[in-house]
Amino acid sequence: MLKDADRIFTNIYGLGDAGLVGAKSRGDWSATSEILAKGRDQIVDEVKESGLRGRGGAGFGAGLKWSFMPKEIGERPHYLVVNADEGEPGTCKDREILRFEPHKLVEGCLIASFAMGAHAAYIYIRGEFFREAEALQSAIDEAYDAGLIGPDACGSGWDFDCYVHRGMGAYICGEETALIESLEGKKGQPRLKPPFPANSGLYGCPTTVNNVETIAVAPTILRRGHEWFANLGRANNTGTKLFNISGHVNNPCTVEEEMSVPLKELIEVHAGGVIGGWENLKAIIPGGASVPCLPRSICDSVLMDFDSLREVQSGLGTAAIMVMDQSTDIIAAIARLSAFYTHESCGQCTPCREGTGWMSRMMARLVSGEASVDEIDTLEQVTRQIEGHTICALGDAAAWPIQGLIRHFRPELEARIEQAKSQAA
Repeated sequence: MLKDADRIFTNIYGLGDAGLVGAKSRGDWSATSEILAKGRDQIVDEVKESGLRGRGGAGFGAGLKWSFMPKEIGERPHYLVVNADEGEPGTCKDREILRFEPHKLVEGCLIASFAMGAHAAYIYIRGEFFREAEALQSAIDEAYDAGLIGPDACGSGWDFDCYVHRGMGAYICGEETALIESLEGKKGQPRLKPPFPANSGLYGCPTTVNNVETIAVAPTILRRGHEWFANLGRANNTGTKLFNISGHVNNPCTVEEEMSVPLKELIEVHAGGVIGGWENLKAIIPGGASVPCLPRSICDSVLMDFDSLREVQSGLGTAAIMVMDQSTDIIAAIARLSAFYTHESCGQCTPCREGTGWMSRMMARLVSGEASVDEIDTLEQVTRQIEGHTICALGDAAAWPIQGLIRHFRPELEARIEQAKSQAA
């Protein structure tokens, strides 16, 4: 269990003031100028040493990503872009930061931008997040008025501007290069890589794209010291994490916990347990809609971190935990996700454009039991042809839930088909 003293997001439920006065009372904007005085290289090194991995789903080392930015600022300006699109079904952690802890994000933008030599940050926020955008803009305005950002930010001599850009609510714009395309006013479609954003990103300039939570925790890490963060969780899976718990639990919630917390403990302690008790659990999707589901037998002991979930052929993703009890038609649940990915595919890559629709139609047939048992194998083969064969990870995201269904619930698929046959006879 995470100690209260180790919590970063102490106003995640909005019980306190989200404005500058409340933020400062919780320690935000404290000694920010001293952090900046450490210099770009030391800030990047400390974030590396903390072990902070990207909180948007990919889990790439944040400090390492920052270090990819050119050391010298040439003719092309550097940019920080913050991904506040949060379109992953089941995920609502960044929304809570934007609502109730916006100053952590604004301060994080200043520090991260300084570390990578950027004088401007763009926060790309999901268009549906109307009140969240208001709260964020209010925090930015307060920071400007207080001299915390703008010319000579925090008295550091560094000029910094922060802008909010409201997107149109496309899931694909959560992918960093599609987000950049949308930010430039183009259709949100992923770019081929290389070049990577650190070489040619926003407006062809060096750019780093990070998730809201990744940037928001950086100031606290640099204030408390990288050793503190690195000592939470397991090696290579350090720090604290915001977890969303939804579905068939008694107390759906967003909670900050230590990385590597057991999944069962997370649900029992913070979400009030599964409705009907743990024995009534059927499956859990542990990291947002794009990762494979896990049956109860695995959920009994798995840890909530990148490595533990990868070992059981799933993933931490955004750490959005969707709990399904025995009343769930899991075939229909995965079919609904397939329909979502079909709708959200940008259509640029053939395997994804054609494959997501094909998989969704096949899943609809499995829901009704109209398919044959052989077609289950065909469906699994098609997921392998889509996975890893597209520019971005949307193809993988569409394939993995189906793979998890077939891996753990094939008997249920076959029983549905046999049931439909007997009813037809």
